Amino acid sequence: METVITLAYLVAAALFIYGIKRLSSPVTARGGNRMAAVGMLIAVVAALMEERILNVPELIAGLALGGAIGAVLAKRVPMTAMPEMVAAFNGFGGIASALVASAEVLRYYAREIGVAAEAGGDISAVATAAFDRPLALTIALSVLIGCVTFSGSFVAYGKLSERLKSNGFRGLRAASILVGLGVLAATVWMVVAAPAFPAVEGPVMTSLVALAALALVLGVFLVLPIGGADMPVVIALLNSYSGLAAAATGFVLSNYALIVSGALVGASGLILTKIMCDAMNRSLANVLLGGFGAEATGGAAAAGGEERPIRSTSADDVAVLLSYASSVIVVPGYGLAVAQAQHEVREMAEILERQGVEVRYAIHPVAGRMPGHMNVLLAEANVPYDKLVEMDDINADFATTDVVLVVGANDVVNPAARTDKTSPIYGMPILNVDEAGNVIVLKRSMRAGYAGIENELFYNPKTQMLFGDAKASIKAVIDELKALQPA
Repeated sequence: METVITLAYLVAAALFIYGIKRLSSPVTARGGNRMAAVGMLIAVVAALMEERILNVPELIAGLALGGAIGAVLAKRVPMTAMPEMVAAFNGFGGIASALVASAEVLRYYAREIGVAAEAGGDISAVATAAFDRPLALTIALSVLIGCVTFSGSFVAYGKLSERLKSNGFRGLRAASILVGLGVLAATVWMVVAAPAFPAVEGPVMTSLVALAALALVLGVFLVLPIGGADMPVVIALLNSYSGLAAAATGFVLSNYALIVSGALVGASGLILTKIMCDAMNRSLANVLLGGFGAEATGGAAAAGGEERPIRSTSADDVAVLLSYASSVIVVPGYGLAVAQAQHEVREMAEILERQGVEVRYAIHPVAGRMPGHMNVLLAEANVPYDKLVEMDDINADFATTDVVLVVGANDVVNPAARTDKTSPIYGMPILNVDEAGNVIVLKRSMRAGYAGIENELFYNPKTQMLFGDAKASIKAVIDELKALQPA
């Protein structure tokens, strides 16, 4: 049985690694996700059998219950709420690691008390070398990272779902520093007290509880001041934290599958965080401390409140413009997800392609509210993967494109990022939408994006604004396109 379990862990680790590799391309991502999920199933079953935690009926019942919950969430959670669900998953992963690591302390204590009872009740006579300082430090790290991930993820959940509007309070950073020092003190206290445990259990137990409580507060304080524009970075970072917590717990339990899977999630999350930061031209420290991306309070007015002229358009005019184009680029943003207009966008693209128009989709790395949000949204509507083009690969093509259709995107197409040194998004790589021949922007209003600044693209002479719900607007354009087709 030991050999079988070891081989199961090896197979699971291989599936994790190859599954993540396949996630690098939209074409193979679904298969990679399934592959990694099968690997996790194998690892969970192997771990439970190794520890003899559950019998077969209980194991099947647990898998059935968990699978049913997952299936319901997958069916019912809309794409607009997918970032919140990812944040919640990160949080649950973090708290699971913290609870398992904490339970290991209690299990060790109960076991040693039992041994002492058999030896005549003298706990001081029991060897305690197994609970040494390295193990105590590993447990402390698992609890720390897991609790920070849990509370931080649910603050992110509140911000993403717009249930939490607060960006903190006065003195928040000073309070964060104090709590951080408390976390450090609790960790040191636990590590120093470890050799005397369980004969002297008070310091270890007290420091563990204090560490968990302070870490939960620290997670709230770290994420609370971060605004909506930085949420893709925060989600990637919290995902990394959940992996690191799992890896630390794997060392506590000497479970190789948990170590490998946690390390893979931690490393890939950090890489993704770096990619997100590069896409915003900001450092991670700036994201965590800079306070950029506070919730928008509405469209910013021009200096002195001066009204600036815009050009509005109608669905029939947009349809005519698209019909005469030879190339069209669609730029999706979070507004597309809110309107659930991805299927209408795909239908419109198919009509144009039948007329000989080339249609592609420009994907900015931080468009939406989580990494890959737009890719997943459009894939759900069966948009061909080869039509989804990353920013670096499509930016040079805007200058030769007839029409760009911006559906719900804002800050990622704002030319102020290139020209206005006073802008909070200055230096952020953007999609070069303003270089196209014609730009159509679909928005409900002139409301600003997450950065809280007005978009210079809206006032460009080549830009026309099609106001209204994106789904309804595109349906109207589709009807006009069909009317323009010869009988």
